[in-house]
Amino acid sequence: MKRRTVDEEGSALCAPLLSSVRDFLSFLSIEKGSSDLTVRSYAADLEDYVAFLDSEGVHAARDVTRDALASYVADLSGRGYAAASIERHVSALKGFHAFLVRDGLVASDPACALPLPGVPARLPDVLSIDQVNTLLDQEFREGPLGVRNACALELLYGCGLRASELSGLDAGDAFLDEGILRIVGKGSRERIVPIGGSAARCLASYLEDARPLLRSPRRLTPAVMLNARGGRLSRQSIHSIVREAGHVIGIKDLHPHTLRHSFATHLLEGGADLRAIQEMLGHSDISTTQIYTHVDRTHVREEYLSAHPRAKAAF
Repeated sequence: MKRRTVDEEGSALCAPLLSSVRDFLSFLSIEKGSSDLTVRSYAADLEDYVAFLDSEGVHAARDVTRDALASYVADLSGRGYAAASIERHVSALKGFHAFLVRDGLVASDPACALPLPGVPARLPDVLSIDQVNTLLDQEFREGPLGVRNACALELLYGCGLRASELSGLDAGDAFLDEGILRIVGKGSRERIVPIGGSAARCLASYLEDARPLLRSPRRLTPAVMLNARGGRLSRQSIHSIVREAGHVIGIKDLHPHTLRHSFATHLLEGGADLRAIQEMLGHSDISTTQIYTHVDRTHVREEYLSAHPRAKAAF
């Protein structure tokens, strides 16, 4: 599976189209507040798309047809892209062509009727409560880095944070007296997340005892999570911390998002309202949160089968 790139000759022929792509990426970043990761993904997808159009002799946005778009989607499938990857490419195409119409660069949108490939909803990986307790109660390395790592895991599970949100969390965003964190999520949207129990205690201990030892006088940063050099802890480093902690207790390839999924699922199993979970996760659409109801239904069925006196009878 190899991405297409625009060669030197194609760059000259497709210059207006490539310029429009750059304008669209700026629009995503500046006006819509899309994350750097989203913008980079769209940039790569659209370069692949423009290279395909170039190979088909299409060099201007006004010449793109529905057939050309359908051919591109078929080309992606032929190169072995998974349905989820094709869906992301199609989303990029739809956004790009809608942007061209909005800015008056073309009269019509050939991508508006382009169907998204059906991607079956995949239930998220979730840890059991016992697994979470084993993960969080393990012995961490001594010193400030060990305290930091334990705190990172507590916040990911205890507050349902994304790795990027934990990385971006500043000391001024933690209001422990009020039991809340101010989180800046996807699209620079702010939300308030409650924090309590062991997560709050762990964060208070880290801020008082460990973080001052990690701070560098040459790299003053407001970040809560600091690396060994006193700078902001990166999203990639948070992934490594989670993966290593999982490995210690025998869980392979543990991902920060698994802790976020577990946070939501355990709240739902405990009786929390779906709308409240939506707000805590920062989902703009309730349908995104509703996937956890499917996980909970599985849990409910398992409880029924194990507890009901006549549930185990053969059907």
